[in-house]
Amino acid sequence: MFVKTSDWGSGWEGKYTITNGGSSTITSWAVVFDLPAGTTVGTYWDALMTSSGQRYTFTNRSWNGTLAPGQSASFGFLGSGSGSPLNCTLNGQPCGGGTPPPTAPPTTAPPTTAPPTTRPPTTAPPTTQPPTSPPPNTGLPKHALIGYLHASFANGSGYVRMADVPADWDIVNLAFGEPTSVTSGDIRFRLCPASECPNVESEAEFTAAIRAKQQQGKKVLISIGGQNGQVQLTTTAARDAFVSSVSAIIDRYGLNGLDIDFEGHSLSLNTGDTDFRNPTTPVIVNLISAIRTLKQRYGAGFILTMAPETFFVQLGYQYYGSGPWGGQDPRAGSYLPVIYALRNDITVLHVQDYNSGPIMGLDNQYHTMGGADFHIAMTDMLLAGFPVAGNTANVFPALREDQVAFGAPSSVSAGNGYVGPAGIQQAVNCLVRGQSCGSYTPRSGTNPNFRGLMTWSINWDRYYGWEFRNSHRPFLNSLP
Repeated sequence: MFVKTSDWGSGWEGKYTITNGGSSTITSWAVVFDLPAGTTVGTYWDALMTSSGQRYTFTNRSWNGTLAPGQSASFGFLGSGSGSPLNCTLNGQPCGGGTPPPTAPPTTAPPTTAPPTTRPPTTAPPTTQPPTSPPPNTGLPKHALIGYLHASFANGSGYVRMADVPADWDIVNLAFGEPTSVTSGDIRFRLCPASECPNVESEAEFTAAIRAKQQQGKKVLISIGGQNGQVQLTTTAARDAFVSSVSAIIDRYGLNGLDIDFEGHSLSLNTGDTDFRNPTTPVIVNLISAIRTLKQRYGAGFILTMAPETFFVQLGYQYYGSGPWGGQDPRAGSYLPVIYALRNDITVLHVQDYNSGPIMGLDNQYHTMGGADFHIAMTDMLLAGFPVAGNTANVFPALREDQVAFGAPSSVSAGNGYVGPAGIQQAVNCLVRGQSCGSYTPRSGTNPNFRGLMTWSINWDRYYGWEFRNSHRPFLNSLP
């Protein structure tokens, strides 16, 4: 069935829903239709597209092709022009549902625009945004405080028992689940050994403290990866082991979800994999599939967060993978296809705005960590969207405001790029209220639903007298 979910006269947003009305499972689908002259397809999502003239073919992605009887999948796209799909077939048979009646144009255009035809200027760059689902009811406050807890090691900051984590932290990411080998996909988690953490609690006490946090409305997640935990899901066997082993950790401790903190060489793009919307690299495709499976297993309440470094996200504005001619670092921008594919499942994306080199922002100027400006420019890229590798026909779409936070070191010992409380709050005031932005003008405008702040780490914050928590919890509470 096809519907126009939005129509603003010169363009529209379309959605096809494929339902298996038969008595046996199907393993693939193909939707083919014509568009009248003057109407074309632009950005699309949740399918693969080919075209010949005015005839378009959309086929399933790896994760949504198998449909049991009664199950459905959907994909969407942006259309330019006033026409609607004609002569639709599904797997060679006429599409059901007929042609819907025309949708009355809204009085104002939706917040998405057609892809620009030139490289974005130093003023506001236009972006094309595929829709994301409405903000889910996650149980989180409007503005959240997120921290990592060194649960499996001390790292010089001292061990903090789960029961001693202050209630100001809305999400506690347990650091870290790590693989038995780089390519096994078999993730293991254990509490810090007593030889390193003399005050470590028993597993029963740890689990009971998690339950107490959850009764207070807090979320506790297992974070996978970290600096030392390289995870490369090179095979479907590794993908399946990842799903099985992460599920076992979640079930053992009754956790609320998963944080992906892949760093180093966990993610990179194979040569020739140049479109973030249609990745082909196994470590990317298998990770997306694994997370989708976990999301489906645990349902709508599953919390999914990610903490990529700027190299893997914002650097994608200039460079993506090894580039069209090879020679670039294949890890550049390699989180983008993961974020894009899971954009309706991500609860919070909090990029690490630290341990980073200079990164070009949407003003085409380089921004350097250590001040409010870096947080503003890097976060604005996620709230406004940006062309990938300068290709204005390949725009990474903005995330919802409630999906975006940024990460900062809690102290000078926690990471390079420490910014004091005043600078952090200046950045948030700029992003939320449009105030105190300095020389940078956010392309995303004001973002009152900006989710909040992440820090590495709760342990280091305790070590330095809770500066991060004591400064920013009241500040976040004061935001509109």
